[in-house]
Amino acid sequence: MPEELAKLERVAVPELDLILGQPFKVLDDGFVRVVDYMGSDESIVQAARVSYGKGTKKVSQDRELIRYLMRHRHTSPFEMCEIKLHVRVPMDTWRQWIRHRTANVNEYSTRYSVAIDAAQKTPPDGWRGQAVSNRQGSAGQIDPALGHKLSQTEAQIHDLLRRIYQERLEAGVAREQARKDLPLSTYTEAYWKIDLQNLLHFLELRMDLLAQEEIRAYANVIGNEIVQRWCPITWEAFRDYRLKGLSLSDMEIQLISACAAGNSQKAIDLALELGLLRKEKDEFKSTLELSEIEAKLTALRIDIPWKK
Repeated sequence: MPEELAKLERVAVPELDLILGQPFKVLDDGFVRVVDYMGSDESIVQAARVSYGKGTKKVSQDRELIRYLMRHRHTSPFEMCEIKLHVRVPMDTWRQWIRHRTANVNEYSTRYSVAIDAAQKTPPDGWRGQAVSNRQGSAGQIDPALGHKLSQTEAQIHDLLRRIYQERLEAGVAREQARKDLPLSTYTEAYWKIDLQNLLHFLELRMDLLAQEEIRAYANVIGNEIVQRWCPITWEAFRDYRLKGLSLSDMEIQLISACAAGNSQKAIDLALELGLLRKEKDEFKSTLELSEIEAKLTALRIDIPWKK
């Protein structure tokens, strides 16, 4: 073996070790906890430099490199870190979660074991209305008086379906068949192992305000309580460039520049020319794409000329 190879030690992150195995409560009966992890900010720097040492001697230099990698989407160094989580999550939320196919998953089996005796409950003030602009999303709250009735019905359904499930098991029906009428609000558990790069992609999508509230609750805990402790420099860069940053297309740069210059008519004419804005009678109608640009204008504190 070459003598010049330095001795390697397992990377430990004291801040993450403090919460190892500690469940963070999510929703009414769910949780997320860290089972194991590999790597740290230091590992990302080491991989980027393809060295056997501990990167640079200055944290500031490591921070500069990680931020450069994040800005320019050099993803492979972030893949050197992995984390394994134990999660307890409602099945309907898990359906969205499992669409991220870049993880290794082992889920609780209701063919082998009796289904977890817990289902997510919705409080009277927790029922949301259907969004008009976003067909797959929600907006606003249902009237609490109606919400109270909906929550009562929900509790009755949960109780009935659980009793039916239990009766089937006691009658000798196979678990794989007895489970078929359990509600999607039933909790399931899984071990979920993923590298940091793909975890950040998951968080970018699921911490977004357009993500469903339930999965966003899990993503916020994973990001703010776990990743922030595990790789704080990476988390800072991720928040700056991916969560809180803005990306602009060529079309957006043209339109935002016209708005920022204060040339309202030029901005309106350009929006019409680009097909982002339509004029119907005496009113302007925004396309979905323009609505997203309007959100960026608002974030940049630039007036929207066609809304004056």
